[in-house]
Amino acid sequence: MTEQSTETPPAEDAPPQPPAHWEADIVAADGGTVHLRPICPEDDEGLVGLMDRSSDQTRYYRFFGPMRRLSDKDLHRFTHVDHVDRVAFVVLLGDQIIAVGRYDRYPGTDDAEIAFLVEDAHQGRGLGSVLLEHLAAAARERGIQRFVAEVLAQNNRMVRVFLDAGYTPTRSYEEGVVHLTFPIAQTESALQVAYEREQRSESRSIARLLTPSSVAVVGASNDEGKLGHAALRHLLDYGFQGPIYPVNPGSRHVRGVPAYAGIEEVPDDVDLAIVAVPAEEVAAVVEAARRKKVRGLVVITGGFGESGAEGRARERALVAAARASGMRVVGPNCLGIVNTDPAVRLNASLAPRVPGRGRVGFFAQSGALGSALLEQARTRNLGLSTFVSAGNRADVSGNDLLQYWATDPGTEVVLLHLESFGNPRKFARLARQVGRTKPVVAVKSGRHVRMTEGLAGTSVAVPEESVAALFASAGVIRVETLAQLFDVGTLLAHQPLPSGDRVAVVGNSTAMGALVSDSVLEYGLELAHDAPTDIGAGGSVEEWRAALQEAVDDDGVDAVVAVFLPPLSRVSAEFGRALREVATGADKPIVATFLSAEGIPAETAVPGEDGTPARGSVPSFSTPERGVIALAKVAQYAAWRRRPVGEVPELEGIDERAARDVVLPALASAPGGRPLTDEELIALLAAYGIPLLGTRTVTDAEAAVAAAEEVGYPVVLKSTAPWLQHRSDLGGVRLDVGDADAVRAAFAAIPSGDPVIVQEMAAPGVATVVGIVDDPSFGALVSFGLGGVATDLLGDRAYRPLPLTDRDAAELVRAPRAWPLLNGYRGSEPADVAALENLLLRVARLADDLPEVLQLTLEPVIVGPPNPWHGGRSLVVAGASARVGPPTARVDPGPRRMRAPM
Repeated sequence: MTEQSTETPPAEDAPPQPPAHWEADIVAADGGTVHLRPICPEDDEGLVGLMDRSSDQTRYYRFFGPMRRLSDKDLHRFTHVDHVDRVAFVVLLGDQIIAVGRYDRYPGTDDAEIAFLVEDAHQGRGLGSVLLEHLAAAARERGIQRFVAEVLAQNNRMVRVFLDAGYTPTRSYEEGVVHLTFPIAQTESALQVAYEREQRSESRSIARLLTPSSVAVVGASNDEGKLGHAALRHLLDYGFQGPIYPVNPGSRHVRGVPAYAGIEEVPDDVDLAIVAVPAEEVAAVVEAARRKKVRGLVVITGGFGESGAEGRARERALVAAARASGMRVVGPNCLGIVNTDPAVRLNASLAPRVPGRGRVGFFAQSGALGSALLEQARTRNLGLSTFVSAGNRADVSGNDLLQYWATDPGTEVVLLHLESFGNPRKFARLARQVGRTKPVVAVKSGRHVRMTEGLAGTSVAVPEESVAALFASAGVIRVETLAQLFDVGTLLAHQPLPSGDRVAVVGNSTAMGALVSDSVLEYGLELAHDAPTDIGAGGSVEEWRAALQEAVDDDGVDAVVAVFLPPLSRVSAEFGRALREVATGADKPIVATFLSAEGIPAETAVPGEDGTPARGSVPSFSTPERGVIALAKVAQYAAWRRRPVGEVPELEGIDERAARDVVLPALASAPGGRPLTDEELIALLAAYGIPLLGTRTVTDAEAAVAAAEEVGYPVVLKSTAPWLQHRSDLGGVRLDVGDADAVRAAFAAIPSGDPVIVQEMAAPGVATVVGIVDDPSFGALVSFGLGGVATDLLGDRAYRPLPLTDRDAAELVRAPRAWPLLNGYRGSEPADVAALENLLLRVARLADDLPEVLQLTLEPVIVGPPNPWHGGRSLVVAGASARVGPPTARVDPGPRRMRAPM
């Protein structure tokens, strides 16, 4: 284990450089942040300091002996590595090295020895696990397959690092030393361990922001027109449960509270700093906060990424300095954060009034819109657990809040107002995980317009079809407007999920009952009965209660829509109480239009401990249609949750090596990318068991005849000219050509002088289109639709992101509006849908294995009835094209890391 060296340090002119992606900001297990990077020769003093600050026991565990200092030779060896066979990473807090890890390859093998040293003051923060993940990722890139570790038996903490990493180590014990050997392939088990650690770390980092013991307001002011005045006033007025420290060098008191000239002059610890100084002064505040060991910052100041290139540079510097000092940043240019927990009572925002205590976590990206959103929630009586307005989202993002809310017992529903994505792949993973237990509702702006320059500078552009696929696969309840966001959120926060789509309508107006029934059917729900239950305008409270109770008790009803619109002279409170009482004992949701009120009217509210409506309260909507839309979206989500999760199945007949033997030489011949030739494409598809009809490309009539006789009559002739592909109406496709003379005639009749494809004639069936669409920010999407000009015109395509499960494939086939054509439309025999699903899974597997395949289109894919044709196949691919190029998105999720500042 001891790495003493007697060799003379070699002379080096140009030290090797490590890959840029080996550097990362990391959230430690306690929620603080650190920086990880490859070691460099200039780290010699840092390593000496690390050794000096480490205890005798820590040094003994690392070096198996009482080593107090490293010799010059050892120090040189440790800091001079080749980043291939010898790799080392250091972990820094500020400028100080607090941990180091390294591997050294055994010469001529795929094995490497690994070792760590973590400063005593930072042990227990999970830094050893972080170093192991990053060293394993680097080693895999360098062709190393196994790590070997030798650990003293009494060093239990380090032994657990290796045993709990998700790998499968073999252990042996000799003379007080535990010898561990384990493969470092990125297994599902290891990946799951990393995800669980990431969730705990990021959740704790957000908890540190939302549950501070003390708050400083830097830039607090007595001037009511200043942001610092508003931030301090709102903290005081809401009743924050800890000490508040105004920081203003020009005032002794701010709003009657003693002020300090600088944050470092505050006599006690400061957990959270609200920063409301001009943008050019923020850097100095961050440096002072670092020295004060502040845990987090809320920067409400503008003038950063939203203001242009100079502001973006200032923003990157802000985040880098804060993370290096262990701090998370909300903002800049944000509204702030709110925690309604009575034990905290934190209103660290510019919103003067906040909603009451509730079960809804709310993330809003826009600072300007955040105050209006909070006021909307308050007027609707929608209680919140926590609220974060992230502004430019330079550090803390919606993904971080999803990690926190995933395990927060006070949050049952998540609302998201998104303008952009920072890491859409991670969002999809987290939303799918959270959505299995807590509904996630999102409104995404920018569907039809481009982002502003400032917003684009801190975001990843994701096409609309990718956003739709992302939300659909993750079970996110997507809404189109902010009003719908609150409608759905209010329903989820107060009523149970429906167990099906059958809806009963109860009201006191025949006309309104008919309108509601139309809406139920319009939005994809079912009427539980042929007609709504109508007690009439003169119906009594008892009749109203009985009709509601009967609907709730009916086993054929999954949800109830109640409409009460009495004459002005009628007293409504008793009807509201009856509605509330029936709903309180129900296990199915009730939505209402009660006096056209919006939110939770007092008559239908079940008061919580602080007076905020609790579960069992009946939400009311200004119009019945809005209530039905909310119910329909919730019912779709409930159906998604009831469905099996699905799995990525094992597929027979896959030869990834053969496929790589096609793709990699093609990419080597054109590093910038190029289309695959017919021969390459046929070999690629064959490697994944995708059936392509016999195809030849020819340039003259006699070659066409020879090709037709080779593949067998009848044949199809198709032009390769882009404007004629799949255009039989323009003469670009000639079908059912039965002999040599017909082939010559068809060849001569095809317009343009481009080469012609001669192909085996497909049996009758439904033409479909399967493809891979590459999204540079998100990865590959699998697309599916039916063939034809009409579906192209209507954009009737469905998309799903990778990886594709068997459930995803089944949903993808059924998602297009033209799906009935595959399912026996107008008495036709249903197509072999199972064969289509299998094809989609194979295409998805190809895209997952080979990110170099940027585009693949199978068109047309002819699918017939399950009765086999074409030699036992009910599905054949009659046309295909593909393009390869450098991968645009990292497929390997890699070791844990924070999103890089943009």
